[in-house]
Amino acid sequence: MKQLPHLPAVLFLILAAAVVVLAITISIRLVLRRRARELHNRIGTDFEKYCAAILQDAGFENVRLTRATGDYGVDLLAEKDWITWAFQCKCYDGPVGIKAVQEVYSGRDYYRCHVGVVMTNSIFTQAAQNLAEHHNILLWDGDFLQDLGRD
Repeated sequence: MKQLPHLPAVLFLILAAAVVVLAITISIRLVLRRRARELHNRIGTDFEKYCAAILQDAGFENVRLTRATGDYGVDLLAEKDWITWAFQCKCYDGPVGIKAVQEVYSGRDYYRCHVGVVMTNSIFTQAAQNLAEHHNILLWDGDFLQDLGRD
């Protein structure tokens, strides 16, 4: 008659294997998140430069990037017809939410600008649209940027 292996030893091996798989999974996720942040920062900076070029082509003057960190929610500052503008640039795969509106609303006041704008290659959530309307923030989506870039 065949004997079954000792059950507690088998359970211990299964548990140990599960812990190892979990540790590896967590490690991989941490690396992927770090790489995603690095990629997003690179893409974000490139997108900010792209937006700056669109603004310059559209007749904005003194277009300048703010600091990469500690920018108070504003990525670009510009002027047009004696009006000062603060821009938050978001390069997203999905819709842009209220956080971007909150950031540029705060940054617009910090930099003492007349107008605040969130620019994106994407679209905006309904909540972002509602908050932007309430705080007089302009929302420029991907279609608007394409049209602006053609002028």
